[in-house]
Amino acid sequence: MSTVNHLFHLAFPVTDLEAARNFYIDILGCKTGRESDKWIDFDFWGHQVVAHLVSPEDHPAAATNGVDGRAIPAMHFGPILAWDEFEALQAKLESENVDFVVEPYVRFENRKGEQATMFIADPSGNHLEFKSFRNIEMLFAKDDELYL
Repeated sequence: MSTVNHLFHLAFPVTDLEAARNFYIDILGCKTGRESDKWIDFDFWGHQVVAHLVSPEDHPAAATNGVDGRAIPAMHFGPILAWDEFEALQAKLESENVDFVVEPYVRFENRKGEQATMFIADPSGNHLEFKSFRNIEMLFAKDDELYL
């Protein structure tokens, strides 16, 4: 059996490749990999995410779902960070005056799956969620209460 950690690859649309480059490098601290005039590979916390240039009319609209009393973007992605990494990123985003789609807060407090979470959007309107669990063992834990 392999002991290699599984990595993920995600391709997502952007309407301005240079704005995406600046956001993912300057704000989030990502490094780049291969690229062309139509796409850029980013090292996103060790995972490969690829920004693909699309016309604005081809970029999908963002729907939301209610979770924990907030309107959460239905389409989003992001890493699960250690608690101190989450706090450091939150401080960096605040210092860069990045607007939060969902302000940082602790979700499901004192329940299974308790986590810090925050949402931002990139320049193309793609939503990113950053989260951290007080106890990573609770990542997939079930709770008897509904998460509404």
